[in-house]
Amino acid sequence: MLGTLLVVLWMLAPVGLGAVLWLSTRRLRECQNALQKTQQEFDQSKTRFAGVVNADEEEARVRSETVQFARQLEKLKSSYIEKKAIYDRLQSEIAIFDERLSFAEMGVYEPHFEFTDSEDYKAAIQTVREQQKQMVAAKTAVQCPTKWHVDGSYSKGETMTNRNVRLTLRAFNNECEAAIANTRWNNVNAMEKRILRAQEQIDKMNASNTTYIASQYVALKLEELYLTHEHREKVKAERDERAEVARLAREEQKLLRDLERAEEEEAHYAKLLDKAKAEARLIVGPQLKAFEDQITTLEKDLAAAQAKAERAKAMAERTRSGYVYIISNIGSFGEGVVKIGLTRRLDPVDRVRELGDASVPFCFDTHAMIYSDDAPALEHALHSEFETTRINMQNNRKEFFRASIEEVEAAVRRLAPQAQFFNNIEAQEYRETLARRQSDLEREVALQSAEFPAEL
Repeated sequence: MLGTLLVVLWMLAPVGLGAVLWLSTRRLRECQNALQKTQQEFDQSKTRFAGVVNADEEEARVRSETVQFARQLEKLKSSYIEKKAIYDRLQSEIAIFDERLSFAEMGVYEPHFEFTDSEDYKAAIQTVREQQKQMVAAKTAVQCPTKWHVDGSYSKGETMTNRNVRLTLRAFNNECEAAIANTRWNNVNAMEKRILRAQEQIDKMNASNTTYIASQYVALKLEELYLTHEHREKVKAERDERAEVARLAREEQKLLRDLERAEEEEAHYAKLLDKAKAEARLIVGPQLKAFEDQITTLEKDLAAAQAKAERAKAMAERTRSGYVYIISNIGSFGEGVVKIGLTRRLDPVDRVRELGDASVPFCFDTHAMIYSDDAPALEHALHSEFETTRINMQNNRKEFFRASIEEVEAAVRRLAPQAQFFNNIEAQEYRETLARRQSDLEREVALQSAEFPAEL
């Protein structure tokens, strides 16, 4: 029995060994595949985390690049500061010749002279020019203290110096003439700098031959610049004054015409009244009542015409009498802006209507219409109350002031206690316009809401 078992095991041994070998081979292949896959994943992870793996090297590289960037940044900053300084210097030089100066840079010109009319300025300009010619003739406008000699000859050196002087005068005079010719109200200070800059540059270029422009000659050029500017401003002011005088003359002529019309109207009603009274004497019975009513009406009309004629006569005889008006226009100028003016028209409302014509989008609201025997004095007193809030500080004929209605009312109560003052601001056309715009806006919003319903 044991022998038989041993024989069977001996016969099956090769088969079992083959199975074991097959299983081992299969397991080996699986291990190889897993090892290969693991190797691939390792290689991928190594590539992915190369920066982490080489952290020290990466840190060193980043530090090196940071240092380089810092050096480049410092170099750029230094270069920028240098270029910015050059740019600012060139801008300041160009601004002297650039007519498009900003208001912040043009400065405020302070008058140097106090002549009363333009003719005085014109005479002063001629005097300054004569002084310049005298300096040029006396060879003191441009000076060269060095006695030069050329090829050992002082005569040739003097000839060279004279040529340099003439060339310097021509260059400087051309610059000054251009500056003076182009001076206007908004660039006087720039033209002054232009002249001084020209002197500085020319003297710098002439430094090698010790030729320079005399400071007295430069002062005369600047004086000519100031005189020319102030002469032009005085001419403009005189032109405005003549226009104002012409306007006042037209006002007076209109007063005379109003007086003539008022007297004609008075004579007309007097004639009608006399005629009605004459006819009434011949009427008896029921028609007499109608004539009496007509006579009463004509007497009232005549009294009104007589009062109108008396007022027109008084205003025509006393040119200082008139009306001081206070008006506002929030639609055109916004809130807190009032106009305080004067008119000598028989019907002062005409002046307010005239101001509210096509030149402004909305009509003015009248807050006060004050009659005064000395209207200019009252107007001046009111202007003085709000002088610091005058909107146009350059032209006093633009009589707009930034003040509230309450402040103006308080001033009127002090200066003209008997005057009526209406502090309400109607601004009918302006408010109606706002209402229409609001209505149009609401209609547009409603249409848009209809396009997008609340629920689908």
